[in-house]
Amino acid sequence: MSPELISILVLIVVFVIATTRSVNMGALAFAAAFAVGGLIADLDADGVFAGFPGDLFVVLVGVTYLFAIARANGTTDWLVHAAVRLVRGRVALIPWVMFALTGALTAIGAVSPAAVAIVAPIALSFAARYGISPLLMGAMVVHGAQAGGFSPISIYGSIVNGIVEREKLPGNEVVLFLASLAANLVIAAVVFVLCGGLKLWARGAVAESDSAGDDPAPAADSPTPAAGNPTPAADSPAPAAANPTPDADSPAPAAGSRAAGAARVGAAASGTAQLRTHPAPATPTPSPEETRLTPARTATLTSLLALVVAVLVFDLDAGLTAITLAVILSTAWPEDSRKATGQIAWPTVLLICGVLTYVGVLDEMGTITWAGEGVGGIGVPLLAAVLLCYIGALVSAFASSVGIMGALIPLAVPFLERGEIGAIGMVAALAVSATVVDVSPFSTNGALVLAAAPDVDRERFFRQLMVYGGIVVAVVPAAAWLVLVVPGWG
Repeated sequence: MSPELISILVLIVVFVIATTRSVNMGALAFAAAFAVGGLIADLDADGVFAGFPGDLFVVLVGVTYLFAIARANGTTDWLVHAAVRLVRGRVALIPWVMFALTGALTAIGAVSPAAVAIVAPIALSFAARYGISPLLMGAMVVHGAQAGGFSPISIYGSIVNGIVEREKLPGNEVVLFLASLAANLVIAAVVFVLCGGLKLWARGAVAESDSAGDDPAPAADSPTPAAGNPTPAADSPAPAAANPTPDADSPAPAAGSRAAGAARVGAAASGTAQLRTHPAPATPTPSPEETRLTPARTATLTSLLALVVAVLVFDLDAGLTAITLAVILSTAWPEDSRKATGQIAWPTVLLICGVLTYVGVLDEMGTITWAGEGVGGIGVPLLAAVLLCYIGALVSAFASSVGIMGALIPLAVPFLERGEIGAIGMVAALAVSATVVDVSPFSTNGALVLAAAPDVDRERFFRQLMVYGGIVVAVVPAAAWLVLVVPGWG
């Protein structure tokens, strides 16, 4: 048995053990990276750690730290209240607002994870307040980011178009952009319908008192989870006497903040959508003190704006910038920030960093290249094309989307040069296949969504994202191949 095949089988074993024994998959992946890297690939510790995603570690820690402070001092709740007023109480419009916002950010040049890091915590806080499925809101944010991700001036678009030019292949920047935009828009619309979006429309506009937090007990038309959105088990978090109690690893808001109780009562309006089994009681309308802009909230809003400017204008690292801003806020208002470091999503950080370290070992061993070359050597161009799309989707669910496109496009060059398959359609299909799966909890974007969701059972939300990511991996590459490759575009 070849070392490459052994490494793939070990990865499957890691998934099985983590699923059946409820062991943190990241810890298992670290152990697997040590065993496979040392015993099979003959890598030393430095070789194993070469795949550790240090930049993603800092982004996850920094962004969740900053937004833990924002939740503690009530800033995220103030933003949610402002968003409801902006859309005139139409809660069903908010997921589409988040989709458009992340799409606009990536289209004008933001790196996709940076846009998701900025928007996801606010979007997920809104979902928690108004009983919107966190899976729906997270998917809308990620697919929005990918919808704008291949504009001619975007990072992804510039990189892929550069690869096409370097390989001397026919290219069309507009087709690439529109293919990604259309694919993600269609997926977002399907997710919106399946995850309760139509029932959000049926709610109509929420009253001003509701948008401020006075959410009644669940109505008959509250949203229900989509297929693949598992029904909560008996071990779901149960509310205490008056307020829902978050699970052990979710952020615990500071006393007196909007997040401390009334802020998330609306989350129970959809029951399963927020991964709980008990309805939440009604709460009184918040006092003016809770909804006005305090100095701490003003400083936090300024920090969030500074994060956007630093990332988009000055191209600074999102994680390091977020940590710096969080430290400044913690120093100025220590009473709001005392527990913030404990509210960082450490189990999520361990999970994501462990899995990606193992993927780094696979890359170092040549397993990914081995699989791609095996497919590229198939003599039937259309079959090779669909298999390359599937490899791009599967690997990208765990690794860099742009990185895998940079590896797979050259593998398609031989049959693209012979004119057996249209180059423009093939490149667009690879781009779509390799990026729509970024909702996977093992990708940067999916990890940010998982870490940003307040007051959810994270293990169950992780499984939801993993199931949804698996469905996307199974369906989208074939659909992209059928629409973009089979007709012979380019």
